[in-house]
Amino acid sequence: MKVKGRNILLTIMTLCLSLLFLFTIQPTHHTAYAADDSLQKIKDRGTIIMATSPDYPPYEFQVSKNGKSRIVGMDVDIMKQVAKDLGVKLEIKSMSYDSVLVAVETGKADVAMSGINPTAKRRQSVDFSEIYYNGGQSFLINKTDIGKYKNKAALAHKKIGAQTGTLQYNLAKSKIPGATVKGMDKNTDLVLALKTHKIDALGIETPSAEAYVKNDHDLAMIKSGYKLNKNETGSAMAFRKGSGTLAAAVNKSIDKIKAKHLTTQYLADAGKYMKVNTNNTSMIHYWNYFAKGIEYTLLISAISVIFGVLLGTILALMRFSKSKLLKAISVAYVEFVRGTPLMVQVMFVYFGVGIIVNLPALLSGIIAVSLNSGAYVEEIIRGGINSVDKGQTEASASLGLAKSDTMRFVVLPQALKNIWPALGNEFVSLVKESSIVSIIGVTDLIYQLNIVRADTYRGVMPVFIAMCIYFVMTFILTRVLNYFEGRMKHAR
Repeated sequence: MKVKGRNILLTIMTLCLSLLFLFTIQPTHHTAYAADDSLQKIKDRGTIIMATSPDYPPYEFQVSKNGKSRIVGMDVDIMKQVAKDLGVKLEIKSMSYDSVLVAVETGKADVAMSGINPTAKRRQSVDFSEIYYNGGQSFLINKTDIGKYKNKAALAHKKIGAQTGTLQYNLAKSKIPGATVKGMDKNTDLVLALKTHKIDALGIETPSAEAYVKNDHDLAMIKSGYKLNKNETGSAMAFRKGSGTLAAAVNKSIDKIKAKHLTTQYLADAGKYMKVNTNNTSMIHYWNYFAKGIEYTLLISAISVIFGVLLGTILALMRFSKSKLLKAISVAYVEFVRGTPLMVQVMFVYFGVGIIVNLPALLSGIIAVSLNSGAYVEEIIRGGINSVDKGQTEASASLGLAKSDTMRFVVLPQALKNIWPALGNEFVSLVKESSIVSIIGVTDLIYQLNIVRADTYRGVMPVFIAMCIYFVMTFILTRVLNYFEGRMKHAR
């Protein structure tokens, strides 16, 4: 047993060291620039790729008009002007806010633009353009609290919300005495927390605060009163380290935009788009968003189920193999996958493996969910095989059946009957767990839910609709699984 445990531990350590080596070679690749070709690559490709999180009006958000959705906002208009000046087309990749800078660092995008503040800490990882807009900092509060919270000083020792990883989060931590700062990934979640009195105020940039106040009459805003360095508090574009030629070209466009005061026009255009969204905030108006989310959720779940079962079966057979190496690999894989969060695995496949192979977000999500499911299916199948009476194997051997035939025709069919309920539970869980792929911009149901919340300024109803949709999908799947379970019980 000691030898077996040592072999398994050695296999796990080898896997971890291999992954570590994959990332340690990245800096060498990035820093060994013979010449900066960041701009030339974009011109040769004919496309500049922008990473953004379209849930931050008026900077970037989605608008639904005539049944079609598109990403609009001030940042998008600025980026369109940059693309025009460079003579290339603009391609927008949407993802969660905490992934946009990672997308630039790993080469998934050429530029990150999502109301990003160029702080000193962020400058260590990415390059920044000049600041293209400085809207200032404010707090959103409930309108009923206007008399209670008149300025920043009144927020001392209160609960302050801010988007995780943002300047607003750090400012609330350092500049409001005794404040309890609550961070969340989405501003839509924070606004809902504010309206349900989970937090007392929400730190947010002034243009976004104004957008919420104009479209939600239950909210009000107060100025932050922060005394800040303008070089760190405005919005700038982020590039991969060493993208000097690209940054220089973009800065020329920014100078032209500032000289012509185009940001004022871009903000006005964003306001018009926001009125389009708020003219009709009924969930029926956004049915196509939810329909698209259902399509992607079912697609990811169906493909992941197939590959998860195949992988799980292979791993289970490896576990019962006479080869110690195959056993060790199977055990190491299952322990490693079950010991790491699915969210981390999704990000690793998309961003980490993307260093070597540039995988699309949808494919990355399917791969990550399939690999994760395979580990759990392996344990289910292994338990099912162990549940088959050993006498069945002995009887098969006495009849002259080979071990492979015994496993295929005797053990696995009986094991399938035993594990079907647990396997069905894994299928149902997979439908729900696939929602994690929204963090890399896959337009599944959760992703679409957050877009609808940002567009309509309605916090609860889109969540309720998505919850009902998930219930319907899983309920139908459960009924189908129960039907086949009944067929198995009556089969001889």
